[in-house]
Amino acid sequence: MKKICIVTTVSSSIDNWIKPFLPLYHAEGFDVSIVTNMTAEYKAAFETEYPYIHAYAVNMPRGTDLAGTLRSIPALYGIFKREQFDLVQYSTPNASFYSAIASRFAGVPVRLYCQWGMVFVSCGGIKRAVFRTIEKITCRLSTNVQPDSFGNLDFCRKESFYDEKKSEVIWNGSAKGVNLEKFDISKKELWRKEIRERYGVAPDETALCFVGRLGRDKGCNELFAAFQKLSAEFPGLRLLFVGPIEKENTIDEIGYFRSEERIVKTGRVPDVEKYLAAADIFVLPSYREGFGMSVVEAEAMGLPVIVTDIPGPTDAMRRDETGLVIPVKDADALVRAVRELIGDADRRVRMGQAGRALAENAFDSRVFARKLIENRRKLTEKK
Repeated sequence: MKKICIVTTVSSSIDNWIKPFLPLYHAEGFDVSIVTNMTAEYKAAFETEYPYIHAYAVNMPRGTDLAGTLRSIPALYGIFKREQFDLVQYSTPNASFYSAIASRFAGVPVRLYCQWGMVFVSCGGIKRAVFRTIEKITCRLSTNVQPDSFGNLDFCRKESFYDEKKSEVIWNGSAKGVNLEKFDISKKELWRKEIRERYGVAPDETALCFVGRLGRDKGCNELFAAFQKLSAEFPGLRLLFVGPIEKENTIDEIGYFRSEERIVKTGRVPDVEKYLAAADIFVLPSYREGFGMSVVEAEAMGLPVIVTDIPGPTDAMRRDETGLVIPVKDADALVRAVRELIGDADRRVRMGQAGRALAENAFDSRVFARKLIENRRKLTEKK
């Protein structure tokens, strides 16, 4: 039985990206452990839900924390050395840096970096140099690297972070694929009515939808600047802002965001598919993404998408077929793209249909899961 360990900085990443595969790993004969920064309550609930998975709590603080780094690496080393894993997989920035170092010193034969986004690409100056160096060290210490988009794969190869021999993308990209049973297009009209009635969005109003956390790097400054212009031009326009309210100090128009009644603020929701069903156009003006899973989820619900021209989101859609691509940090371009789609209902329908077909053919989570297990078996058999 092959022993694998999966490490993320925080437990929410386990919930979002790892949990869907745990039963399959177990069914395929893998002995799986998870390591994350978890509370005692989370650990108890997790072990009740997954009694066949070993859970270890290690305090891995987010952000730049030297003291946290000095604590985390020895703690991880102790687990890796004691358990003698065949493969350690790590994702999210801090956990990846700590785990790459600890697993290398512990002699883990397969050190797999799941590169689901890079911090440095949206930074400048000294901060960019520091985070770029950390990224490069993480890649160099890993025996294998798997970015979740071909755009980031090509970018990092050109930057000499890794070569073709040690890097690959699973299937067509993403970290998990899209669950087409959860994102059930046959329920779109039912969910559309439910959500619009809940938040007072009239049937004849046009709704944009953004899914993600509040923050500069998600393009929220450009989103709100564009919405101010668009809502003056289209009085019936609404914005569904679906996600947690974080990093408010990075938002220029935070007062506008808080007070604008035409922006529906839902917070984090477990049923994002319903909110996508309630919308007419999906927007993601992000500065950086590993993949941009919300793009495929929007397409799965038949929405045309507008994304920035960055690796990840542009791998999740087809330009001018399932949506439009705009420059990064360009609120005026976002205004023009939304205006273009608002003015052409037939085109929105065609793009939505093409997006659903793309989600079904290229990002079905059931196919992705099989490809993932095949890859993990191949990597551990190399030991």
